[in-house]
Amino acid sequence: MDEKMSKDKFRFKYKTRVRWMECDAQGIAFNGSYLGYLEIAQAEYFRNLGLSIYKIASSGYFDSAVVNTNIDFNAPVRVDDVIELHAKISHIGNTSLQLDVAIYRESSQLQCTLIRAIYVGLDTKTMTKLPIPDPVRQIIETYENTGEVIPTTNFPELHKANKLPNPS
Repeated sequence: MDEKMSKDKFRFKYKTRVRWMECDAQGIAFNGSYLGYLEIAQAEYFRNLGLSIYKIASSGYFDSAVVNTNIDFNAPVRVDDVIELHAKISHIGNTSLQLDVAIYRESSQLQCTLIRAIYVGLDTKTMTKLPIPDPVRQIIETYENTGEVIPTTNFPELHKANKLPNPS
């Protein structure tokens, strides 16, 4: 699956720098480091929507698990490159959602990597699937369709879960 997505297909972007610990002896980011970039993109995407995925999960409101990840490598990124992580939720099902992350070098139109990850809503007590909560779905769909971020205050239960102290 060698599909490339242009930057204009994404509303969200986060910049970071390739660090030495993410690279092999040639100074090229090794394949395992891309799951770290996925984690950064996921956390920052949801933070941009006003959601702390860590607080929401620790509160018991909603948690998820990665069940599939696909990484297409098109060009390397190297130590000290500033990279842009472009992220979007491209699909929301009943119990799952797909996060797409395209990685570009800063100020470049060349897509270096495309990561697609599927997350499934998870009840961590029973280890069974859970539906994506309607407020989370509504916040994501509104943002992806219009660019508007709906405040969590519109959803009291979600807002309460999102404002808990940091998990220890």
